[in-house]
Amino acid sequence: MWRDLRPSEPQGRLVRRANRLLVNLAGNDYLGLANHPRLQEAAIEAVRRFGVGAGASRLTAGDLPLHQQLEQRFASFKHSEAALLCPTGYMANLAVLTTLAGPGDLICVDKLNHASLIDGARFSGATVRVYPHGNLAKLERLLDRHRHAEGGRRFDDPDHPEAGDVSDRAPRRFIVTDTVFSMDGDTADLPALCDIADEQGAILVVDEAHATGVLGPNGSGLAEMMAVSDRIDITVSTASKALGGLGGLITADRCVIDTIINRGRCFIYTTAPPPAQVAAINTALDVLGKEPWRRTRLLDLAGTLRERLDKLGLFPDHGHERRVVTPIVPVIAGSATAAVSLSEHLERRGLLVPAIRPPTVAPGSCRVRISLRADLEEGDLDRLLDALGAWPRDVVTP
Repeated sequence: MWRDLRPSEPQGRLVRRANRLLVNLAGNDYLGLANHPRLQEAAIEAVRRFGVGAGASRLTAGDLPLHQQLEQRFASFKHSEAALLCPTGYMANLAVLTTLAGPGDLICVDKLNHASLIDGARFSGATVRVYPHGNLAKLERLLDRHRHAEGGRRFDDPDHPEAGDVSDRAPRRFIVTDTVFSMDGDTADLPALCDIADEQGAILVVDEAHATGVLGPNGSGLAEMMAVSDRIDITVSTASKALGGLGGLITADRCVIDTIINRGRCFIYTTAPPPAQVAAINTALDVLGKEPWRRTRLLDLAGTLRERLDKLGLFPDHGHERRVVTPIVPVIAGSATAAVSLSEHLERRGLLVPAIRPPTVAPGSCRVRISLRADLEEGDLDRLLDALGAWPRDVVTP
């Protein structure tokens, strides 16, 4: 169960660790953009023009033209009215939930949501209810129960930032979900969630971290792919995965973005993202449009790997329909000991595939998590499958 930090370099298809070259199946650089020459050049030029740091929070002196240019472009990319850039996706999720929800409100979260969504919900002071993964009937019951019980003042905490300001408004209900779940690689049923949100008068917040750049006709994400972008209230995306950089981007109606700018502590009280990262994100959007083969290649590899793992009996059945192929592919080992042993077995064969253990996943569901990249070679999959096939089947529990 103990973790330690093990440096690797550089970020790419192959990484060097302890003087060994390993095929990188561990990261989230799905499109191979982290070392793309155009992103490197854009970051270097931004440093030359604007320096290495923004120097202040955005509401004081840290707001650069680069920030607003990127936000306008990203809002269009996400089929939204406005966007707001935060230093990380984690901070963006906290900014949304701690700004818009508070005591008296209800936040319903999928059990397998990312930790930042869970933390943001808890930090908000709202009532938090967790529904079993993908169990939309349970979600509806939780929303119904709150709607029938709601009433009274929203803010019962006199120290809450909005106490005495909007304390008489009706309680809000939020549905909060990832679109692609980071440990299983499965997807949320966004059309059904939109229907529930409409029926219940709930605010739908989705995190497209693992879908942005990967899914949809233009790479905008699962919402674009499922044609529901205009039905989702608030979307959080990250630049730290398929876009190859760092930063969290919130997209929503202008009134929501303006509220976060004025009330979001995670936004107000932090230094603005540095110019190099802003330029890299903007250039990643250029590459995304001009090199669609990266998305096609990535999802082709993902489909091929799933088919071949099925034949080995190593692709888990999660008990619900897999609607979308994604680049995250888990192989369940069972115990933490088995997962670590499997990861070490793969590393001996030249493959970097991390063991995932509690608290990231539940006890008994420990696994290795395969993260695919668009720049993998066909021989890399053969090597991976040969190594998995050589692992004793009484140790791996599909």
